[in-house]
Amino acid sequence: MTKNAKSRLRAAAAAAVTVALSCTALAAMPASAGAAAADGLVVQYRTSAAGATADQSEPWLKIRNTGSAAVRLSDVKVRYWFKADSPSASYRFACSWAVKGCANITGTFGTPANPTATADRYLEISFTAGAGTLAPGADTGDMQLRFHQANWQPLGQSDDYSFGQERSTYGDWSRITAHIGGATVWGEAPGGNGPTDPTDPPTDPADGPTLFDDFNYSGHSDPKIAANGWSVRANSGGPGVPGANWVPENVTFANQGGNSVMNLETSTAGTAASTEQTEILTRSMKFRNGTYAARVKFSDAPRSGPDGDRLVQTFFTINDLKAPMADDYAEYDFEYLPNGGWGEPANILYTTSWETYRPDPWEAVNQHSEVRQSYAGWHDLVVTIDNNAITYYVDGQHFGTHGAAYLPERPMSINFNQWLIDLAGQTSTTPRSYDQQVDYVLHVKDQVLSPAQVAALVSGYRAAGTTFEDTVPAV
Repeated sequence: MTKNAKSRLRAAAAAAVTVALSCTALAAMPASAGAAAADGLVVQYRTSAAGATADQSEPWLKIRNTGSAAVRLSDVKVRYWFKADSPSASYRFACSWAVKGCANITGTFGTPANPTATADRYLEISFTAGAGTLAPGADTGDMQLRFHQANWQPLGQSDDYSFGQERSTYGDWSRITAHIGGATVWGEAPGGNGPTDPTDPPTDPADGPTLFDDFNYSGHSDPKIAANGWSVRANSGGPGVPGANWVPENVTFANQGGNSVMNLETSTAGTAASTEQTEILTRSMKFRNGTYAARVKFSDAPRSGPDGDRLVQTFFTINDLKAPMADDYAEYDFEYLPNGGWGEPANILYTTSWETYRPDPWEAVNQHSEVRQSYAGWHDLVVTIDNNAITYYVDGQHFGTHGAAYLPERPMSINFNQWLIDLAGQTSTTPRSYDQQVDYVLHVKDQVLSPAQVAALVSGYRAAGTTFEDTVPAV
């Protein structure tokens, strides 16, 4: 990268950091203050189910861009906060109709870091790249959304933080929040659930040694993949189904909304010989402390064929186990199991920090955090490693912190893969295939960045037209 290009990148990143951090001041805006959010987003709300109890909640939304620049909807998340009907209640999301198309809108459920009397769950609305952008002054148009208890029992709404019984027409509504890169750009979250990440950016977040890849490639055999330090796996072996194949051709790249996205396809027809798994990894083990981030789309259902396989969709760092229980082994995982596995019956997302393990007989020394819910859709994944702890974030929210005993002793590679634990979850011989998508990956050496700072740095790279940079020195 030329000196001028680097300067443009720094300027873009610095400006984006300023915007991302300053926009948290909008969090306390009341509903009447929409006009004051002159450089952000406004969420407008009405309900189509006004009863104190209902078969399903029906929050209808519009998002309006009150700023001076276009906003990519795939960067936006909106949260509707509510009180669960019981501690064990589970919920299902649906989109009835939307101007942007229901296929471009996803809904997942989460638990706030600080549950309150009116909000111990939230529905998070995200967008695919196909939703496009919002020009200044434009809005999304109607999004007629709904959710219900999985058992279809009536749900109570009168004690839900975001519910407005009287809201029969659209109006600005500050009890629903909008977020970009972990920063709240509209609304007021229920007590203690605003951004909790560090707010002091590095002096120049683009100055540290950095790997950034927007995965702008033509296919698995594009020579730029190897030139940029990646290897698409073709060799046999674990993890996953013994005898399965790792197939480079199933790592593909496509343009979505003007942005290149990598797709990992895993398929099977119920036998080891028919099972094709996918992985891409850095050839160099040169990454240790610092910030790791990726935007990943998990899938609950197959693209084709019957559902039910015990699938693992991942983003992780790892080095090699030199001997059973070797104390210089390290691995840090995001692992999503859409259909359960390892004794879990349904959706679960794990983050795991490894000290070491022995494969036979199995023994593991690790620490993990988990949430049992669907994570279908796009998610911003961040893990930071310093000299004291490993900290994981999902969609700007703290997910787990693991102790100093699990810190890495030597550098690692960066990996994405999708594989099957076994073939017992779905025994059909009908072919089926699953997709995991990746938007970008970022590593900043020896700097702990907040999710908001990660988003700002990525925005800076894209504003500068940079699709790849690697200044992390070899070791």
